[in-house]
Amino acid sequence: MPAKPSNLKTPEIPTAEYERRRAKVLKALGRSIGIVHAGGTDGSLHDKFRPHPHFEYLTGITDEPGALLLLDPTTPEGRRSTLFLRPLDPEVEKWDGLREEIGSSLKTRYGIAQIFRIPRLGRAIDGIMQRTRSCACLHPCGWLGQPVSPDLSMFRELQERYPGVEIVDRTNVLAKMRSVKSKAEQKMMREAVEISRLAYDRMLRTVRPGMSEWDVMETLEHGYRSHGSRGTGYNTIVGAGINGTVLHYTSNDASIADDDLILIDSGADYGGYTADVTRTIPANGKFSPRHKEIYNLVLKALDASIKAARPGVTMARIDKAARDIIVKAGFGDTFIHGIGHHLGLEVHDITPDGPLRAGAVITIEPGVYLPDENFGVRIEDDILVTKDGPVNLTKNIPRTVAAIEKAMKDR
Repeated sequence: MPAKPSNLKTPEIPTAEYERRRAKVLKALGRSIGIVHAGGTDGSLHDKFRPHPHFEYLTGITDEPGALLLLDPTTPEGRRSTLFLRPLDPEVEKWDGLREEIGSSLKTRYGIAQIFRIPRLGRAIDGIMQRTRSCACLHPCGWLGQPVSPDLSMFRELQERYPGVEIVDRTNVLAKMRSVKSKAEQKMMREAVEISRLAYDRMLRTVRPGMSEWDVMETLEHGYRSHGSRGTGYNTIVGAGINGTVLHYTSNDASIADDDLILIDSGADYGGYTADVTRTIPANGKFSPRHKEIYNLVLKALDASIKAARPGVTMARIDKAARDIIVKAGFGDTFIHGIGHHLGLEVHDITPDGPLRAGAVITIEPGVYLPDENFGVRIEDDILVTKDGPVNLTKNIPRTVAAIEKAMKDR
């Protein structure tokens, strides 16, 4: 397949879509207010700031640590969404980057008419408390032992200050919304997949015995950046030989032997949306009879699960379609994980209760892991669920024995 033309317009989420998303949440809130936090940063130079996916989903803003979005359906239309940003600090911004003053330009760019600085939040909340004392949690709840979600923590502070404040659960609202990808989101994810395809194409034509797992990883990740991605959507896994039996292996520092199978789990990020692809390939370009036997078993299980991926079906049913095949072949105990997960702004995207709906994008990734035989096989595709049947977004990344061997033959 030819490389992607460089003159095509790249996809993006339009400002109007963020406005529609906020309007939908406001409707679901009824008479309750909601607060969505961007999250903070530790100020180190080691990790790039990434906002909470709920905040990114509702605003598209990715460079404002400490920001929050206040959603108030009790106020007149046009003022129901308010963005609060940290105060400007010229001395800090000499180090961390210049920030724009609040004005018409910023409001137009974000599509939000009301933008204030964080110190005004208390005054704004006080006005709201005169109209309603119902607060709705939108952030996912923290499990026992985890920190309390930031909105619940803030609402508890309000209960200490205003009598009669109730806290209601609306945590499934954004989970349901995010689980169904709009046409614009689907284009973003297709772009992430296409960038991944180009990088995998290069990797398949350069990998050789004697290289390190790190070399393979670098080939992929350089390919992502060269074609418009800022990097990976998660930590790349390159496991040769027995390392391919370790599910979340990320050391990627072993040498690759001639008879190794290499399990590669990696995907490009594009505009916050990630692909998630796993391929298992022979280091020398040719599957051994045993490797081919297990590979074709896993591929058969994968295709059976893809066929089952339709609206109204649960992930458990999709899992069963693959697991039945692997169990019947006598390898049930070696398939040690679930079949897949939702995909989007997070590689393990938030998942609502209930069956799949049209527009969901999920991964399907059966595997067989044989440490006693020094190899594992996992194959993973990204599937768009539609009313007309499943669409395999990653089908053009070589996935059959013949296609992989053909791609590697051109080395």
